[in-house]
Amino acid sequence: MKRRVGIYGWGVVAPRSPNVAAFERNLQSAESWLEPFTGFGPSNFLVGTPEFSFETYKPWINERFEPRRFAQLDDKMGNMVKYAIGAFIQSLGQNAGLEALLAELGSQAHVYIGTGLGDYAKQYQLFRGYEAAQRRWDEFWCRDPHHPELAKYRRADPVGQEALRAAVGAPPDPDTVNGDGFDREAAREAWYKFWLDRSTGLAAYLAELREIEGEDVGADIEASKGHVIRRKMASRRKLSARFGAPVEPWNAVDASLLWNIANIPAAQVSMLGHITGPTLAPVAACSTFGTALWMACNAIQLGQAKAVVVGAADPEPHPLSVGTFYNARVLCNDGRASKPFTGLRGTHVAGGACVWVVGDAEFMAARGMEPLGLEVLGVGVSSDADHIITPSKDGPRMALELALEAAGVRPEQVATWDMHATATPGDWNELQHTLEIAPEVCRLTARKGIFGHGMSVCGGWELTAQHLGMVRGGVLPVNLFEGELHPQVRPYADRLVGTAGAVVEGDIAGKVNAGVGGINACVICRRWGD
Repeated sequence: MKRRVGIYGWGVVAPRSPNVAAFERNLQSAESWLEPFTGFGPSNFLVGTPEFSFETYKPWINERFEPRRFAQLDDKMGNMVKYAIGAFIQSLGQNAGLEALLAELGSQAHVYIGTGLGDYAKQYQLFRGYEAAQRRWDEFWCRDPHHPELAKYRRADPVGQEALRAAVGAPPDPDTVNGDGFDREAAREAWYKFWLDRSTGLAAYLAELREIEGEDVGADIEASKGHVIRRKMASRRKLSARFGAPVEPWNAVDASLLWNIANIPAAQVSMLGHITGPTLAPVAACSTFGTALWMACNAIQLGQAKAVVVGAADPEPHPLSVGTFYNARVLCNDGRASKPFTGLRGTHVAGGACVWVVGDAEFMAARGMEPLGLEVLGVGVSSDADHIITPSKDGPRMALELALEAAGVRPEQVATWDMHATATPGDWNELQHTLEIAPEVCRLTARKGIFGHGMSVCGGWELTAQHLGMVRGGVLPVNLFEGELHPQVRPYADRLVGTAGAVVEGDIAGKVNAGVGGINACVICRRWGD
């Protein structure tokens, strides 16, 4: 017998919305949550910057862990991880005993929390620290006291310098390179890279360092390892001081880079919740949340899990993400909020998190848990196998058909549909495909004009918004006015939900996301009956 799947906790971090209560409240009015992006200085970009304070969750963490745990998380984790932690802690608040139940379930409680681009904001910060250290290191070992060859070169006249460069096959001297700053910087990097290999000072330093690092752990591993580590650290400090060397570039790389890779939001949730089942990070671009939900439903149906924490998290908007989306030709840059089905000028980058706790409804009811939102009937996932950005017709269609089949629902039963719609020309194709498959669907929504496009979290926000409306009998408002619709879309104005929201007759809701790389996820849900 097919198991029924319900939602028993949810949490949101989004623009203007530090928690799910604020998210629901903000959805009541059809306003944009976007704001100007200042990462480039003055620009025309708008973004969805999360409203969030990790300090809010300090009491919860302090109640359960040693006092230093919060400080460690705050220091080592980037915002991507912190958003996921915040959303998870929120998700535990809707059902008393949910936290304890997840810990008790052992291997039958799973965590699937993914991301899109990863924490590029944190990575960029760490990369800059490494690059600065590498430049200092290169320049130091190419100074005259550590590099007799370069010292001789610097004393020579221009003719002599040219002869010396030719003799050893050196690249052009950056001081002689004409061009802009980028050309000279590239020449400087090549220059130091070449001469660093010929530094006698560095060779001597590395030889002594090799001796220090070569000390083995003693016969009694546990007894000697601490002494060996401390002795090596002291010897390295003395060596560096004797040469007057800067920090080695490998010691300038912050270990936080490792603590913020794609699986860490899921890992931190498992540790904070004492959840011991499989913990991993599905990465499916804009379809990440739906894909995580698909995996959760499969695990529940197979009897592998009774409850699963699913979600997605993205860092705050950053020059790298804004620039990446813009040069992929999908981002609006005219200073105005771009909305699906209007000017089709492009989407807006946003960051945040969405976490649900889903479970086997019969089991959860027996444990006193009350469901939220809608029942999850079925999820379908497919790939276009066609284009990295532009969705195909057949890929999303397959995901829709698979979801309807898994849900046991006919297309004409779907009362409302939330679209991926990114305010690009692809909206028109998506509208046509949706109406081909579900021609009877009465109301269509598209919300990226409100809170922007979270690379992986968008599907979680959109599904949560859909559920919050449907449990009240309708669809919450969308900041869409009939007069601003694209001319080709206007004939379908009666299908598109606008600023007044809509009452929905019927119990079935559908939701689709199409991700970069061509992966699609479709979710079919229903109001709870018996």
